[in-house]
Amino acid sequence: MTYKCSCRRTGVGATCGVRRQLLGLVALTALSALAGCGERSGDAGALGPVEIDAATSCELDGMLLADYPGPKAQIRYAGQEAPVFFCDTVELFNTLLRPEQVRKLAAVYVQDMGKANWDQPRGNWIDAKGGFYVLGSKRHGSMGPTIGSFAQEADARKFIDQWGGKLLRYDEVKPGMVDLSGGALHDSKM
Repeated sequence: MTYKCSCRRTGVGATCGVRRQLLGLVALTALSALAGCGERSGDAGALGPVEIDAATSCELDGMLLADYPGPKAQIRYAGQEAPVFFCDTVELFNTLLRPEQVRKLAAVYVQDMGKANWDQPRGNWIDAKGGFYVLGSKRHGSMGPTIGSFAQEADARKFIDQWGGKLLRYDEVKPGMVDLSGGALHDSKM
């Protein structure tokens, strides 16, 4: 943008014109920043994890998440304001890896079990895609055997040393590892 100085001062006209150009750029920058504040809350960048409470239930089976041990998970689908919750990471991966899963994901979160209390996990949500996972440990979640989720590889390895299992990254979890057909058979609380 070029602005022509309308003042009739001589010798300082260039300074006046530059000042007006700078003021114009500052105004445009401020308007652009304000326009960003009006983005819908459904946009992926604005959506973080939501903490569970006593009434938060599992998308698949209606179980109350707060009543069971082990890592929990949540998915935020694009265009959907509220997340859907899972009482177990196996249920999360089973949902994500089904061939009929075609809904666009805005974000996927799991709990960092390197920080959360296994028996009553609260908070400590991490981006699932960056996590480390332990498959086949002796620790059980809400539906029996589960997949431990961790933010740090060192925490996952420490967990393996104590409870056994195999270390995986997000993309290494495959459909055959997350079969839901036998989960209830391992749950002694049901």
